Amino acid sequence: MILEAVKNAVRMEGITKHFGSVVANRDINLELHEGEILSLLGENGSGKTTLMNMLSGIYYPDEGQIYIHDKPVKIASPKDAFENGIGMIHQHFKLVDVFTATENIILGLEEKGMLNVKKAAAKIREISERYGFEIDPNQKVYDMSVSQNQTVEIIKVLYRGADILILDEPTAVLTPQETDKLFAVMRNMKKDGKSLIIITHKLHEVLEVSDRVAILRKGEYIGDVLTKDANQQSLTDMLVGRAVSLNIDRPQAETVIERLRVEHLTVRDAEGVKRLDDVSFTANAGEILGIAGIAGSGQRELLESIAGLQSLEAGSSIVYFDPKTGKEQELVGMDPLKIIRSGVLLSFVPEDRFGMGLVGGMSITDNVMLRSYRRGKHNPFFDHKFPKELANKIVNDLEVVTPNVDKIPLRRLSGGNVQKVLVGREIEQSPTVLMTAYAVRGLDINTSYTIYNLLTEQKMKGVAVIYVGEDLDVLLELCDRILVLCGGQVSGIVDGRDVTKEQIGLMMTKVGGGE
Repeated sequence: MILEAVKNAVRMEGITKHFGSVVANRDINLELHEGEILSLLGENGSGKTTLMNMLSGIYYPDEGQIYIHDKPVKIASPKDAFENGIGMIHQHFKLVDVFTATENIILGLEEKGMLNVKKAAAKIREISERYGFEIDPNQKVYDMSVSQNQTVEIIKVLYRGADILILDEPTAVLTPQETDKLFAVMRNMKKDGKSLIIITHKLHEVLEVSDRVAILRKGEYIGDVLTKDANQQSLTDMLVGRAVSLNIDRPQAETVIERLRVEHLTVRDAEGVKRLDDVSFTANAGEILGIAGIAGSGQRELLESIAGLQSLEAGSSIVYFDPKTGKEQELVGMDPLKIIRSGVLLSFVPEDRFGMGLVGGMSITDNVMLRSYRRGKHNPFFDHKFPKELANKIVNDLEVVTPNVDKIPLRRLSGGNVQKVLVGREIEQSPTVLMTAYAVRGLDINTSYTIYNLLTEQKMKGVAVIYVGEDLDVLLELCDRILVLCGGQVSGIVDGRDVTKEQIGLMMTKVGGGE
């Protein structure tokens, strides 16, 4: 039996990229075979995005050569990438809301004479039928779901003739059902001879959809492995460089006591649109309450309402039960400072790290000092010892990469390290209610599991933990109960030990329900 030689769609040889004194990629050799789905894995700061940005023309390598179908090419711009059949679908979509799918797809194309929109729409329908997309070429983007936005972005690069596609965290905001549809489309593209690179942190998805996995660590290429020969544990060990436990413990607290009671919570945005509509639930001490939902379903507004950052409609109620006295305290009408001064020990890890959580121009110690000062425990003008000790503890416990805690502005750290500082600071405040919005977003696998264990420790100490997450597998392993939001309404509150990922996915789209 004669085996057919593997043909390369992409070959990157000796690729090196510097940003000042920082080496983002060092002597990378990477291959993508024709008709293959390759997963690219790496911890925060491993150089995945930088490497793909060079392939898609956003950056230009300092050293090395890129080959497309075994021909050396120079990719100095996204236009060069398109001319070589390369298209990248970024995590944050670049669409014009008031345009239709067709108008977005043909936007920027240079053709002789007038653009024929009807002809373009017919071609879009042909592409959709070939690969299994579900899209109306005449639908406006502002009327589309997140998965439909993503479909438009993928069709946009296919329309331009791409046969090499790079997908950056493509399932981050999709339901399980939408993820299954996307994977079916990807397999159809593979059958048609397309070559795909997928960047994702979700190892179960890597194992489900890819043929091969390539690993980067600290800017260097570690190696690759056939997906059929790998499992989550082996991939994690390759990523980190040592054995890492992937177990999430979910012990049951002996005492579960009501800490927050939210009733008829209704929030409107500046345009008068309801972001939360009559939301009611309880958050209990000794429990992790998970919040699931498609992006933009009201998760941010829910946590900000409890933290005193949203204006609430009449009839909304948020009652806090003091763990020492048992007295009830209504939080509606209080701003964050009043909540703190009233003695409510509430910590909040917001979605927007610098907009709400931290000051980018200040050091780790100074950011910690801001929080301890607001608690009223220490004088910020005289006592630098306590915040510096706390800053060092956070750095050591969560392995924050920084030259020092006093002099380096936080904005100069990587996104993952900034997130570690924010999470660590809030946990160290000894709260009775701890709310986290996407606490592990941007964190590597090893640190993510450290955070999961820290949240469980807080639960077992009697803290009421509210965890907003986008990975349903983690929600099902970590949380005691899960509240599902759909369009700002509660579509169900379920037991995390009994529900399935598919049931949660249906509830996220209002098809299912739960008690």
